[in-house]
Amino acid sequence: MSRPTILRVPPLSPQLHDTVGERYDAVDPTDLPARAADVVGIVGSNAGQVGSDLIASLPNLGVIANHGVGYDNIDVPVALARGIAVSNTPEVLDDAVAETAIALLLAVRREVVVADRFVREGRWPAGPYPLTAQVAGSRVGIVGLGRIGQAVATRLEALGCTVSYHNRRQVDGVPYAYAASPVELAASVDSMVVVVPGGSATDALVDREVLDALGPDGVLVNIARGSVVDQPALVAALQDGRLGGAGLDVYADEPNVPAELVALDNVVLLPHVASGTHVTRAAMRELTLANLDAWLADGTLRTPVPEMGQ
Repeated sequence: MSRPTILRVPPLSPQLHDTVGERYDAVDPTDLPARAADVVGIVGSNAGQVGSDLIASLPNLGVIANHGVGYDNIDVPVALARGIAVSNTPEVLDDAVAETAIALLLAVRREVVVADRFVREGRWPAGPYPLTAQVAGSRVGIVGLGRIGQAVATRLEALGCTVSYHNRRQVDGVPYAYAASPVELAASVDSMVVVVPGGSATDALVDREVLDALGPDGVLVNIARGSVVDQPALVAALQDGRLGGAGLDVYADEPNVPAELVALDNVVLLPHVASGTHVTRAAMRELTLANLDAWLADGTLRTPVPEMGQ
């Protein structure tokens, strides 16, 4: 019995790449178009584009299994219009991403990276490190109170923070104050954490107006997508002193990070690693393959994207 033909869209982790090759008749983009008609499924990740042209070139494509909670790399409307199923990997990475948000907030507010350099450069004997700000007891706003946003909120509560949020709509059953807009939220908090999905609906959602509302003592943490923050406006606000600091895991043009951000001591930069733990990546890999296996078996998905309405 022949095995289903699955297209691997890079980049994939070595483990996922190899497992797809072991379980299925795996093909890579270099094998197209000779094998295009054979492909029934795609396995990809957030960093690999599955656009309308690729989808159109695969006449028998039935499922796209994305290794990641975000799926703005996929042209979902085009896929769904053709009846192609699309899955992602929610929930399994909530804890890892939430703790990265807290780590970035603490690192910026307590100047962890700069203080580390202070010790390494031998400057401590000349005098103590200056006092820093504090996260405990501060006001923190969350843009996007989904599963990850709520995981961030519970961790902030443990630090004694007052949590508020902005979302497309109010979330039932949460004890946090709701702000009608990102600007309103920014004006009412000391720090703001961005956790919304990427895509056209959230493009530059955090713009100059939001950054100015957050203010010269404010800190922005972005663990969502680089597109959600107006990056030139962010750079300008930090350089001009209109924003106090930033903790960033994502950028507008990854892996390229503006030199202006690298030069700033009040910015902590991570290379898009919020979900990058051994435990999380193994769970994401298993869920990606479970979605693919389920669709091949009976046409269902374990975790379809919300747009599928299942």
